[in-house]
Amino acid sequence: MRAFVVVGLVAASASLGCTNKKQPPVEAHSPLADSADQVMYPARFNLTDQGLQRAHVDADTAYFFDDNNRMELQGVHATFFTVTGAKDAVLTSRHGTTNTRTNNMIARKDVVVVSEDGRRLTTPELIYNQQKNEISSDSAFVMTEPNRRLEGIGFRSDPNMKYIQILSGAKGVAKGVSTGPLTPAPSATASPPRASSSTPARPVPTKR
Repeated sequence: MRAFVVVGLVAASASLGCTNKKQPPVEAHSPLADSADQVMYPARFNLTDQGLQRAHVDADTAYFFDDNNRMELQGVHATFFTVTGAKDAVLTSRHGTTNTRTNNMIARKDVVVVSEDGRRLTTPELIYNQQKNEISSDSAFVMTEPNRRLEGIGFRSDPNMKYIQILSGAKGVAKGVSTGPLTPAPSATASPPRASSSTPARPVPTKR
């Protein structure tokens, strides 16, 4: 009934010769389309390593350049897999670039990675290295999970984010216990702080 009323009102307005008609929205034209070798929408492809599928990528639009060796993507949705084929994590971003020779990918703008066991990472830009099965960034990031939060500037990690190395400015909150800014060594792996137990921590003996 509501749909019939709306249609009737539109028809009545048209019959009265209304001149204030709103034009339908026009989709923005991407400048990439003018110089691309090929345009595909939607685009779906796999990132493999020696025959093993490590990621599956869906994109709203893909623009091919450099003899189809580079793809510029819009509306990226990538699923990562373990060596056994199990789903590992999902990445989404507004834009991305994929090198079809190396199968490496750069995700840009509103990048979000969500692991299968509940970790969630956000950052403005992220690099996926298919050979190393590694995600990394030099930008600020925030990683959250049910009982803790970790943030810093720059990181290296597996796609599932079980092992994460923070490059600088690490700080976090775990089960209500907050830490101040940390400065881990570049070669050290920084882990989110753990809540203290009921037993006070023992002092660490110093060598004399």
